[in-house]
Amino acid sequence: MNTRFTILTCIMLLLEIALLARAQVDIAKPAPELKKLDYFAGTWTARGRINPGPMGPGGKFTGTNHVQWMDGAFFLVTHSEFNGAMGKGTETAYMGYDSNAKMYTYDSFNSLGEADHAKGTVHGDTWRWQSDTRIGPQTIKGRLTIRMLSATTYRFKFETSTDGTTWNTVLEGRDTKK
Repeated sequence: MNTRFTILTCIMLLLEIALLARAQVDIAKPAPELKKLDYFAGTWTARGRINPGPMGPGGKFTGTNHVQWMDGAFFLVTHSEFNGAMGKGTETAYMGYDSNAKMYTYDSFNSLGEADHAKGTVHGDTWRWQSDTRIGPQTIKGRLTIRMLSATTYRFKFETSTDGTTWNTVLEGRDTKK
């Protein structure tokens, strides 16, 4: 009986210490830089063109992006459907902010088996995202540039490079908020 009482007393004491420690720690709050991502919240319609190359024969594409803040407002979540030269598919992406690196983050996963992890910056009306992207067995550098034209429209261009110096446009288009 004494052993059970001792164990119970120790558990209660540890629980109380944990609760006191928790009360003294500030609960994390979203970084102020995340407010700049508010621009992307909403439903967007994408139209554009993929150039012929390693990703396929090229051609037009369309897509719909449903973008909203995850509970807690630390990440903006995008659920996308697309159709075009590469076929039909879906994608889920998360945008956030890394306060230590002072960079925006973008992590996406799609039904074609692709995963992209990019770091980004914003200067004025232009966002730039850089990543290492796999196309087949090769890893190449990727660069996405988004230029905000208005509160409801932006242009985008995705480029790749094998050396980080010479860039080739893979796709470009325009997103319009509904």
